[in-house]
Amino acid sequence: MSESFSERRGRGKKVDSELSVSGLVPLSAVDFPGRLSAVVFCQGCPWRCGYCHNPHLLTRTSGQLSWPEICAFLGRRQGLLDAVVFSGGEPTLQRGLGEAMRETHGLGFSVGLHTAGPYPRRIQALLPHLDWVGMDVKAPFSTYPLITGARGSGERARRSAQILVASGIECEFRTTVDPALLDAESIMRIADELSALGVKRWVLQEARHEGRINPATVVMGTDPAIWSPEFVENLRRRFPVFLVRRAAIFG
Repeated sequence: MSESFSERRGRGKKVDSELSVSGLVPLSAVDFPGRLSAVVFCQGCPWRCGYCHNPHLLTRTSGQLSWPEICAFLGRRQGLLDAVVFSGGEPTLQRGLGEAMRETHGLGFSVGLHTAGPYPRRIQALLPHLDWVGMDVKAPFSTYPLITGARGSGERARRSAQILVASGIECEFRTTVDPALLDAESIMRIADELSALGVKRWVLQEARHEGRINPATVVMGTDPAIWSPEFVENLRRRFPVFLVRRAAIFG
């Protein structure tokens, strides 16, 4: 039986009450590899990483855009965009995320997710709605609290990574190299842990100094060993796909 207009409207209102959206990028060529996408920025994050470049999204608020507004926009972009990426903040904080993803698929778009993995059970529940995931891996799992400020965050991230690898969904795992927090030894530990989990694609990216949540943590320069050809080649041997993004390139 087909869904009535009143049923769709009621469902849209429920999603809107459980999905706090602070912004929308109408066109991106970099947030979903190989596809033109719109990016929906969700409000709120449970972690407080010093190098965060979206500090205005950390506190959960009522949002600035409604889900019906976003759906109306997407309806006008059918045939022009390939995908919609839910980013943040931490989008898995949103209780309405799964239904929003389901509706996005219903409009004919692929669905991507940017996450740090703080809620592994929610990641598991979202798998049927996902076509691609980009997951931030912040540190060796045992030292996560030094970056996130949250106890138990490393084990949550590890479990989320395990779920994503086991799912078979296309994923990109990436680590931001903040010289105040990660040295070459830490990077190698991350590489070993991700390789052991079966990660296929890992990206190492250099932290930018502008716009971060805690400017006092800025350390100019990075351990040069991290970007040396020998070190990079050592990392590359551990993964089917390994990429380096320096700040001058991606920032």
